[in-house]
Amino acid sequence: MAKTVAIANQKGGVGKTTTCVNLAAYFAAFGKKVLIIDNDPQGNASSGLGVEKHKLKHSVYSLIIGDSSAREAIIPTGVDGLDIIPSNIDLAGAEAELVDVENRERSLKTALAPIKDDYDYIFIDCPPFIGQLTLNALTAADSILIPMQGEFFALEGLTQLMNTIKLAKKILNPALEIEGVVVTMFNSRTNLVNSVAEEITHYFGKKAFATRIPRSVRLAEAPSFGLPISQFDPTSTGGIAYKNLAEEMLARNRDSYTPIENLAALKKRV
Repeated sequence: MAKTVAIANQKGGVGKTTTCVNLAAYFAAFGKKVLIIDNDPQGNASSGLGVEKHKLKHSVYSLIIGDSSAREAIIPTGVDGLDIIPSNIDLAGAEAELVDVENRERSLKTALAPIKDDYDYIFIDCPPFIGQLTLNALTAADSILIPMQGEFFALEGLTQLMNTIKLAKKILNPALEIEGVVVTMFNSRTNLVNSVAEEITHYFGKKAFATRIPRSVRLAEAPSFGLPISQFDPTSTGGIAYKNLAEEMLARNRDSYTPIENLAALKKRV
């Protein structure tokens, strides 16, 4: 049965989607069967994997409101072993439509139940706010992965985030655990950034991943080509960082994987 990981932080611009797409792609490169749930109305995870959002017949929206099954909504990506249930702006309407639905926080969990045995890992990309979509993700997830930007403002809202997780665990999903915290957009040459990263590590202890994701032009460019960094530029600093993060996370889960013999061979010509 798949382990389901929600990638969430109520702050925007911290690298949630970048982490979701690239971590999932490396898990697939390591031989895992992986599914991404693009649970954000912006649909950036979908477009970042080359999905034409305006042509979608099925999506997370139709899944949540019960108009399609999970298997109907799944589409393959250009990455072997990686599928996605995509999203577009239609999903914004789900916030309002779920208000009067009984057990509305469990809509996504119920919809995903029939396909959990088909995958090793399911990653849910969450929107940058706490609403019905994020609560559905936290209810469906086994754990939450928190990307935090390596800047001072990352520490703002940390208490609110932890309170949200605590509340979700108490009311919606007692089994929910923190998978870990990853520092993103990291610049080791800046003293303040180093101090913030150390503060995050001190606060979360063993839950903080040793791998830190650097600021990278190549990471920013990859989505415009509809490719994860593993296929766009795997030997870049960002490509190597996400490979290391995937290995670290698999090791934490005591999950064996197929090593990548030639990292450069993953690259697609663009």
